[in-house]
Formats: sequence, C-alpha cells, structure tokens
Amino acid sequence: MDKRDGNEKARDAILDAAVMHVPFDGWSDATLRASVHDSGVAPGLARALFPRGGVDLALAYHRRGDERMLEKAATVDLGSMRYSERVAALIRFRLEAVEDKELVRRGSTLFSLPQHAADGARALWGTADRIWMALGDTSRDVNWYTKRATLSAVYGATVLYWLGDETPGHYATWEFLDRRIDDVLRIEKLKAEAQRNPLVRAMTAGPRMVMRRVHAPAAHADVPGRTGHH
Repeated sequence: MDKRDGNEKARDAILDAAVMHVPFDGWSDATLRASVHDSGVAPGLARALFPRGGVDLALAYHRRGDERMLEKAATVDLGSMRYSERVAALIRFRLEAVEDKELVRRGSTLFSLPQHAADGARALWGTADRIWMALGDTSRDVNWYTKRATLSAVYGATVLYWLGDETPGHYATWEFLDRRIDDVLRIEKLKAEAQRNPLVRAMTAGPRMVMRRVHAPAAHADVPGRTGHH
C-alpha cells in the first residue's frame, strides 16, 4: 500500500518528470514549469511545494536521493561489515540512487553560485548526518560536528571524482572512496594516540575544556548546535 500523502505523491511526480528536463535546462524555473505540466500536478500545489522554484526542486531531488540511500541500507546487513566498509557502502548507495550523472552535475553548477552555496552546503551536511544516523552515531558533543564535517568532505570529494569517472562499474570511484576513508581513519588513530601522551594532554587541556561545552542540536538538523552546560 502506498503510504505517501498527497503532497509527497505530487512532489515525486514532479521530480520524476524533472529527470527528463534537467539535462537540458538545469535545475531551473523552466524545468519546474515543464515538469509540473508533464506531471499533471496543479500549479498552485507545485508553487507551494517548491516556492523558490528550481533551487527547491534540486534540494528535493537531493533529499530523495538520501531517502533512497536509507531504503537500500535497510535491506543490507551492515552489521556484518567492518566500520569503514559500512561508511563506504552508504556513500555508494547514495551515488547509485542517481539516475543520471548530469542531474548531479547540474546541481553542482547551481550550488556553486554564491546565492545558493549555503543551500548546497546544508544539503551535503544533511547527507552526512543521515549516514551517521544510519550507522548508529550517538555522539552529542563536539564529535557530532567533526564527524559530519569530515564525512561531508569525503562525500563531496567522492562525488567530484565520480562525475568524471568512466571506468566500468565506477570501480575507480570506489577505490578512491576507500582511500579517503582510510586517510580519515588514520588521522583519527593518530589523534587518539596523541591524546594518550601526557605532554599533549597538558598542552590541550584548555581547548578541550572549551570543546566539552559544545553540544549537538536538540533535534538533528543542518544547522550548528549550541554551547553551554548540560
């Protein structure tokens, strides 16, 4: 049974129609108008769903990719994988949710514009947050931020590599991704070893005291959290 409400069905119908227009007209108002016409969704409802036009359409497509990533993850036994393999699998699921690279390439162009750069950064952060949540992340301190910032960088770099990758099955992209994850894990290991050094701990006591005051948002969001006492 289809459990989507009317707005979700209308959103998906417009996004389905947009896939054919974006390669030619980008994530633009022209694409939105054509997609609304093709989908048969009422123009008034479409305006309510995508009030800022093409940029809201692009963001909705990005969020749908996140949703499909999580749907795929729910069918896989992530617990049987090593931690690095779980991260790589989720990023791979996210990229494989894309029907056509040109949709992402056009989105990258849109979000590189100064007026939309913040939207693009929030979308990237949102993907990283969903991946960490799927992995069972329970951090509530500064690690909540550092994990998402690091993963956003890894995911963003992998997307750029993937866009130019023409190897069969994108195997070069998956090798690139594995190397990036290995680099991150190596850095985390070095940080842990450094913190066990008494001299390093003494030198970083002040900054660590400040960091302990940083908390994750009360509800998961794509905005900075708060500082203060528990």
